[in-house]
Amino acid sequence: MSDQENAIIIVESDDSPMQMIIDAVLDDLGSDTSRRVYQQSIDQFLNWLGDRTNPRVNKGTVAAYKRYLEEERELAPATVNRHLSAVKKLISEATDHGMFDETMLAAIKRVKGAKQKGQRAGNWLTRDQTMRLLQAPDLSTRKGARDQAILAVLTGCGLRRQELVSLTYNHMQARDGHWTFVDLIGKGGRVRTVKIPPWCKRSIEYWTEMSGRNPGPEDHIFVSIKKGDKVAGKSMTAQAIYYLVEEYCDRAGVPPVTPHDLRRTFAKLARRGGAQLEQLQLTLGHASVQTTERYVGATLDLDDNAVDYTGLRAPRPDDD
Repeated sequence: MSDQENAIIIVESDDSPMQMIIDAVLDDLGSDTSRRVYQQSIDQFLNWLGDRTNPRVNKGTVAAYKRYLEEERELAPATVNRHLSAVKKLISEATDHGMFDETMLAAIKRVKGAKQKGQRAGNWLTRDQTMRLLQAPDLSTRKGARDQAILAVLTGCGLRRQELVSLTYNHMQARDGHWTFVDLIGKGGRVRTVKIPPWCKRSIEYWTEMSGRNPGPEDHIFVSIKKGDKVAGKSMTAQAIYYLVEEYCDRAGVPPVTPHDLRRTFAKLARRGGAQLEQLQLTLGHASVQTTERYVGATLDLDDNAVDYTGLRAPRPDDD
């Protein structure tokens, strides 16, 4: 693959070649609103690209960015497609300026947009598969105790992996007779409280006891473990959680899923168990109930429908 087919997009200054290409993209748009929206989308893509270990652009990069928008940022399909449109237009303009060849541009254009109308990105596990996953860690080791507690929080509380690695013991507080994670800061800076089910709290307590630590309120609940099953004491990374889930899916013999899929699994299992959609929305920290509906794969049920629960009845002419 030539350098032209796998180029790095860099914006060094206002008069850099790439900035000129961005300006050309924006100048081709018909309204100030479109230019503002595309500028924001391009800026976000470049910031994401700059944080990658290998900031080269090809079809795989654009596909990875699409997954990031869907799974990490949880954007609606229409918003994902708007971002992808801006990225593809940027790369198309860069091709016209000789940064890419037409073959690479054609490959990037084949990256499909997000599906609309209730299509979901990601997977769910069944209840039995989730139980097998929770049983996979070896509880005779510190690593196994920690890992089961992590899987318990992902599947039992529906936390995002970045929220999980940020947990400190100060987040665990009793409220109204229940243990909770308080003051979790999620997407958009939204703050919420999440109840901790008793079985999940027992997993955390077992890990804390096995770790041999005497943690203070500000210490992270989940920390890294070195070879020899020794606790390192450093907080974990979100990427480490990704690999951890991958490891135990393989060990448990369940379909490969991501940490975010376990968040979806929590939502769907809770909904099937009778959880109210509004309570799920609050627990997950979604700004929109429509996002929660996509998580649980909500469909119209005519046998058990919302209209059956109002308790209303219009009086008939022969009623007294």
